Amino acid sequence: MADETAAPAAPAQDSRREGIALAVGVAGWIVPGLGHALQKMWGRAAATFLTVGLLVILGTGMRGNVFSSSGNDAFDALGFLADLGTGTFYLAARSLESNGADVSHAGAITERAFSPRQVC
Repeated sequence: MADETAAPAAPAQDSRREGIALAVGVAGWIVPGLGHALQKMWGRAAATFLTVGLLVILGTGMRGNVFSSSGNDAFDALGFLADLGTGTFYLAARSLESNGADVSHAGAITERAFSPRQVC
């Protein structure tokens, strides 16, 4: 009767697969596309790497805001978490952002911008 109540032991292979899956996930976070490359999905790996890399380079080239961990509000904290999702590209964006973000042109459209008095 003792044999009937004993639960079967989990195979060691399942814990090994979980470890490999975790390692692939962390590798894919550190370098976008590396997780796909480790699974031999070369097209997806290249597309992910090039897409994320191009977006980071274009964003910093347009002097977009790269958030830091010392944010003042919830928006800054969420932006920092989103930036961390790019893995090592975040470090590249921080190094490319030498002059800081250009937020001087960011703002709402005001009534004065479309005033009929300004039309020649």
